[in-house]
Amino acid sequence: MPASAHQQRILTAGLAVGLVALALWQGGIFVLAVLACVCALGQWEFTAMFRPGPEHKNLRMTGVALGAAMLLAAKLGGPQAALWVLVATFWFLALRFLFRYSADQQNTDFFDELILMGGVFYLPLMLQFCLGLSTPEIILVLLSTAVSDTAAYYSGTFFGKARIWPQVSPKKSWAGSIGGFTGCVAAVTVYGAFLGEAPLPAWILLGAALNIGAQMGDFFESALKRRLQVKDSSTLLPGHGGVLDRIDSLLLALPCYALFKQAVPFFP
Repeated sequence: MPASAHQQRILTAGLAVGLVALALWQGGIFVLAVLACVCALGQWEFTAMFRPGPEHKNLRMTGVALGAAMLLAAKLGGPQAALWVLVATFWFLALRFLFRYSADQQNTDFFDELILMGGVFYLPLMLQFCLGLSTPEIILVLLSTAVSDTAAYYSGTFFGKARIWPQVSPKKSWAGSIGGFTGCVAAVTVYGAFLGEAPLPAWILLGAALNIGAQMGDFFESALKRRLQVKDSSTLLPGHGGVLDRIDSLLLALPCYALFKQAVPFFP
């Protein structure tokens, strides 16, 4: 990566970290606002990858609205309210297809609705897990994905030769994967030693689970982009691509953490 692009990458990451830190410090509505913005931008990019062009602007706006409804429901009513919004989303999209099909049977399929439904499952349904976490827990999950990505990037850059999954992501190497895994486990274990009450093996296991989730999330988006023949989800973030390119690891790490927490409660 050229020096200027690397500087852009660091500057953009620094600004993003500052914004998230400010939201976590203020708490409450500020966390919801940042989460809603990230979700809206990510859903816009997700839909645009399938349906590029200004003629599909209304489709993208529909996806953003559905995501906002999901997050608002989860904030006000918890997981049960989010589940009902998910049910309502399906029936809204089913009726949308029904009326479109009634108007034009020859040129109407269910693909647009599947894109929107996929976007709701992929982004707001995953991000709403943040709303049930404390600030230390949110920092933990963000730390795990940030360290996973950073350690993987630099270890892969300096030591990566053998590719781990070239059909999905030609640039990712075994060295990067191992480096990201090691860095994540170390960071989560150190974090847990200072703030948690669970035994040390639980933190090591959590670090491993979060990194595997993060790597699978990264691979999923890479495969999606390759299938759709796009380099980045957008060009919104200089040196990083799009919002979706930055949170792809987080989108699977969050439910991994929530699931792990159910089995091993380690925060008081």
